Amino acid sequence: MAHPHLERVKDYLLTLQDHLCDSLARLDGGQTFREESWERAEGGGGRSRVIEEGALFEKGGVNFSHVFGAQLPASATAARPELAGRSFHAVGVSWVLHPRNPHVPTSHGNVRFFIADKEGEAPVWWFGGGYDLTPYYPYLEDVLDWHRVAKAACDPFGESVYPRFKAWCDDYFYLKHRDETRGVGGLFFDDLNEWSFEQCFAFQRSVGDSFIKALTPIAERRRDTPYGEREREFQSYRRGRYVEFNLVWDRGTLFGLQSGGRTESILMSMPPMARWQYQWAPAEGSEEARLSAFLEPHDWLNATEAQLPR
Repeated sequence: MAHPHLERVKDYLLTLQDHLCDSLARLDGGQTFREESWERAEGGGGRSRVIEEGALFEKGGVNFSHVFGAQLPASATAARPELAGRSFHAVGVSWVLHPRNPHVPTSHGNVRFFIADKEGEAPVWWFGGGYDLTPYYPYLEDVLDWHRVAKAACDPFGESVYPRFKAWCDDYFYLKHRDETRGVGGLFFDDLNEWSFEQCFAFQRSVGDSFIKALTPIAERRRDTPYGEREREFQSYRRGRYVEFNLVWDRGTLFGLQSGGRTESILMSMPPMARWQYQWAPAEGSEEARLSAFLEPHDWLNATEAQLPR
């Protein structure tokens, strides 16, 4: 079945992948991305782009995929059982960036589009995506900048959009077994089809196009901050929490594996190094300990240093 909507979204996502890789390579100032294309036996494929050992990014990836098949995976129908058994197309771009300097946060984002078909019925389509920030050291200025850009991306679509999708991000990127958020949040949305296709597509583009605006000033501000072995060890410890979320809770990881996607591309989101230390905690009053005040939901746009104790 022909899907004009699908082709339009796919064209945008391929362009977005190019834009992200070009912008991030310039920001890195050193390495460029290498590309690999892959195919999926059940239908579809993608192109994976990875950067490693750069001047800024120790590891990162920007992946495009378009997969399709006779039946939606269970991870895609868990919240929408009425779609079980439908054939599907899923197209998206996802990215994760792990900087070397612990004072630069890890950042993640994705934008995606699904169409589910059933003989004799109209196709069901929806958008999803967002982006979030995972700092290792707490800088309120960075978090404020991040959320201001996220809000600006949402503002043309209604004043309730940013608070709604900001709260959804806090809820989604939450490690239930640790009782903490993965980072300081951002935006998260899924099953978005409540507006017209044109408005939903415009919103997806607004979110996707704003990511570089959100990350660039933070990375440039922190990239030359001095650090040593202590900071790198703490970064590796906190990266362990990132791994835990992606392997235990993340629906995107589950969808990729259940749909037969390329495993190397799906696990591109993992940091190059992480560690787990039994019953370890940072020293009381340290900058590492202060991070815990950031790992819970806040009204960041109105937050002050006084609310985040040193």
